[in-house]
Amino acid sequence: MLGDPAFHYEPDLTSVERIAQSYQRLRAINSAVSPMELATDPVRLAAMHEWLAIADTAATSIASIHFNLFLGSLAEHHDTGRDLDDLFNLRATGVFLATEVGHGCDAASLETTAHRNPDTGWFTLTTPGASAQKFMPNTSSIGGPKVGVVAARLMADGMDHGPFLFVVPLTTADGPLPGVRIRLLPQRSGQPLDHSITSFDHVQLPPQALLQAEHGQLDGDGTFTSKVASHRKRFLRSLARVTPGKLCMTAASCGISRAALTIAVRYAHHRHISAGEGNTVPIAAHTSHHERLVGRIAVAYAMTMLHRRTLQTWAEHDDSNVAAAEREVAITKAWITWRARDIATETRERCGAHGMFELNGLAHASDLDGAITAEGDNLAISVKAAAELLREAPKPPPTVTVPSLKHAELRELHELLLAAESLAIRRAHNRLAATTDHGLSRWNASCLPALDAVSAHAASTAADAFLHAIENCDDPQARSILTDLCALFLLREVEKRALVLVTSGHLGLEAADQLPDAIEAIIAGLAPNMLTCVDSFQVPEAYLASIPIANPHIEQAYDDPQAHWNAAEQHGRAA
Repeated sequence: MLGDPAFHYEPDLTSVERIAQSYQRLRAINSAVSPMELATDPVRLAAMHEWLAIADTAATSIASIHFNLFLGSLAEHHDTGRDLDDLFNLRATGVFLATEVGHGCDAASLETTAHRNPDTGWFTLTTPGASAQKFMPNTSSIGGPKVGVVAARLMADGMDHGPFLFVVPLTTADGPLPGVRIRLLPQRSGQPLDHSITSFDHVQLPPQALLQAEHGQLDGDGTFTSKVASHRKRFLRSLARVTPGKLCMTAASCGISRAALTIAVRYAHHRHISAGEGNTVPIAAHTSHHERLVGRIAVAYAMTMLHRRTLQTWAEHDDSNVAAAEREVAITKAWITWRARDIATETRERCGAHGMFELNGLAHASDLDGAITAEGDNLAISVKAAAELLREAPKPPPTVTVPSLKHAELRELHELLLAAESLAIRRAHNRLAATTDHGLSRWNASCLPALDAVSAHAASTAADAFLHAIENCDDPQARSILTDLCALFLLREVEKRALVLVTSGHLGLEAADQLPDAIEAIIAGLAPNMLTCVDSFQVPEAYLASIPIANPHIEQAYDDPQAHWNAAEQHGRAA
């Protein structure tokens, strides 16, 4: 589908037309899948994000909300008696309303209420004040009717049972339903989407609107039962789909990164500049240019390996290791999306002014800001992971010592990252032990080294997945290139932590001194293989044909844009 011209960039659309186009692309995807099967299969769901994000990040957001947060929430709550035909056929789109103007990372404290009427069993959904308005769900009438899963405090028999999810029809073809107020927000950075402020004025909901499961149930007379004691834990159970949502954001970021590098590397090989005496060379020939791309190609491979590893961990987890699996998903999401934004920014810069035009497929940095914030702000989920790591007993650091890089094995370099993680955790524990205060001041004293440990943990896990891939690669040429890419990734990560590794005795002064030369030597060896590295990302040629700077003679696209689009469309159909 990515190679289909319907998914290529179309110029001259207004913001509203572009938003409507994203919903139309969602319908094309929906027609090719079984919606609930996709929603409940984390591997296929992530794969859809991995490819769709290359062409349309807004459609990716819409698809993530509809398939994962909306349909996935229905599946998580054993909602089997509801008529979903309109949603399966996308005569209505599912949206998700949890975050409020006054409650983002502390969504468990949200204010929206759903009061149960003891006489009828119906609920009254109400927004009690300005801070309780639902913030930036895609609830406008653009794209057709919407149905929401809305987080609200369950009030029954005079008791507040904490936030639960309710299914709420929001709009029809004629606009918002009675009691539902929707106002479009100002356009944000990145591809346009119909983000809105949404509130409720005594909206009446039938008993079956409440999504129930083991964490909370109401019987016919309004008696509440739950296997989970605290409001916060009940709400986290309600929001279980946020975890696969993190994997979706990770997958999308990997796909964007690989496509951006593919475009930038192709551009670097057919964009020629003067080399003196009337000669020209491709800009890829310059170390100052290709060094920045080769290094990020290595990171993109590591990101992909880590994503695959974490996705497999989540797909295979059970109740015995769910907390550890959720932490790995959170760490992976933060680490990968931050690096994806760096790749998007660098590839755009390496293509100069051409990279600033949306038709060239590189204006993704602001879209990745959304991935960094969505499904849990990166810093917030990293802090939570850091606190969890601190609660575990510290592991003894590896005994690895690398006096020189001349004969260092890749596994030894990997052990240096494990040592850096262990040392950071110990620094954080020492800070805790040295602080007599309690609460926030105690956490503030230890949070920075704990966050260092999270970053080292992500890098070491990515390296381990990378090494495992190399060990299972049978093709000699591919294995050689992968080994160099992994070595470059490891050396760069060790270089970031060289000071603490040297002072702790894990890295010798000679080895530390050798790092810059070793890194440059590997980059020089990989530079001739840049095209091979990005060709392996398998971005469809039919899609790349629609990107002017991914092909020679880009001036033709500017001189006669329509001819370029027609040629790309013909190429797509042929492919």
